[in-house]
Amino acid sequence: MDLELTDERVMPKKMNPNNGLLKEHIVRYEFASNYAQGRVLDLACGVGYGTEVLLAQGEQIEEIIGVDLAQESIDYAKYHYGYPLVDFMVGEGTDPNLVEKLGQFDTIISFETVEHIKDDYKFIANLNNLLKDTGQLIISTPFGRGREKECSNPYHYRQYTEEEFRELLERYFEIELFYQLNERIEKRQAGVKYYLMVAICCK
Repeated sequence: MDLELTDERVMPKKMNPNNGLLKEHIVRYEFASNYAQGRVLDLACGVGYGTEVLLAQGEQIEEIIGVDLAQESIDYAKYHYGYPLVDFMVGEGTDPNLVEKLGQFDTIISFETVEHIKDDYKFIANLNNLLKDTGQLIISTPFGRGREKECSNPYHYRQYTEEEFRELLERYFEIELFYQLNERIEKRQAGVKYYLMVAICCK
């Protein structure tokens, strides 16, 4: 099973292990594994490599379901990362029927997804529906100039300021915000310019 490596696709089996982009993505999954437990949904899972990282470190995980829009990514994920306790399927994050198809989850992970979705408010509302009352959502997005500003990335509908990202999430969740620079995910440190936000969200 083969798949083309593109600018918007992270594929560890086709990338140098020292690739900075790959390391940054893996660090996010390692960070999420500190919170992941029970039924886990990896929404916009891409080729599925994140499930491998989660299973390696998430001792409280009972099941992982990886969902992605692209059939070819799901096919690749099933072939390369089809471990016990893991299942992959095609799905769309704003689909209101997703909760009926999948049920609710103790942990939802969605990295660098929300900026790709036109109706981001609908997406966050759907994540709320998919999350159990006692669950946690781990979600990330890059810093940007603001949702109404032109975005340089052709794959993104928008990029958020911190205030906008908080406002989007605080409609449904209490959040704790972390910041990423390269392989560091931490609370904000004075004088450090971060490029990505990671929010831990609870109802």
